[in-house]
Amino acid sequence: MTATATPAQNPESAAPALPAAGSSFYTAMRLLPKERREAMYAVYAFCRAVDDVADDGGTRAVRQAELDRWRADIDALYAGRPAPRVCDLVEPVRRFGLKREDFQAVIDGMAMDAVEDIVAPDAETLDLYCDRVASAVGRLSVRIFGMPEADGIRLAWHQGRALQLTNILRDIDEDAERGRLYLPREKLQAIGLTDPTPVQAISHPRIGEVCISLAREAEEHYEATWEIIRRSPRKATKAARLMAAAYHLYLKAVVDRGWAMPRARVKPGKLALLGVVLRHGLI
Repeated sequence: MTATATPAQNPESAAPALPAAGSSFYTAMRLLPKERREAMYAVYAFCRAVDDVADDGGTRAVRQAELDRWRADIDALYAGRPAPRVCDLVEPVRRFGLKREDFQAVIDGMAMDAVEDIVAPDAETLDLYCDRVASAVGRLSVRIFGMPEADGIRLAWHQGRALQLTNILRDIDEDAERGRLYLPREKLQAIGLTDPTPVQAISHPRIGEVCISLAREAEEHYEATWEIIRRSPRKATKAARLMAAAYHLYLKAVVDRGWAMPRARVKPGKLALLGVVLRHGLI
């Protein structure tokens, strides 16, 4: 659920993936100084590659085996024996003190999708998933941004969850088509749904109650994110500010659209996104 791309035919020698021009991530990363920007692109390429494995990497057995190879490659990277496909991470790890356990957490998060399709996880499992696929990426990112350690980790915790819950709400129909449902079990049970299929859940006449409740949780994480950003060095939070503001536009768009079927795919207007860039990207 974090990113989509066509898997490389030869992952050992594939060129690093770059974010799509015009995307919120691309715009945010372009604001960084060269060495930090290149470090973020290397982290992005790693995340994109393992996400491709989880989503489109073949049979479950093949996907699990490939994720195990990525785990081994990260271990070898930290042992001073980097495989070709992680060589671009050598300098970011050295320069910014990136943690092995955060890379491994990202892989573990992708494995949660690869082992079996996630369907109505309990709240604890959903939070673990968000931590692995989003907040772990945030922990890598805040070190590259130059955030103070304690507030950087807190920012990653809240912003990762805010962004991932936004993704979940934005993508409920697309995820259901893949046989996945990330809405928490407890909230579904509250509207009378027990062990639903993804399509049954998203078609339920009261599904809006579940989505609105999850949107409120996302809003709480956005509020905590901005509280941390406001007390942090502005230079170190420029990319985080732009990402938080841009993703919040997506959350607002899906809430404003509502949850009645059929649901149109939403995207913030170009002027709104330009306003985010002007407000947070130029200062």
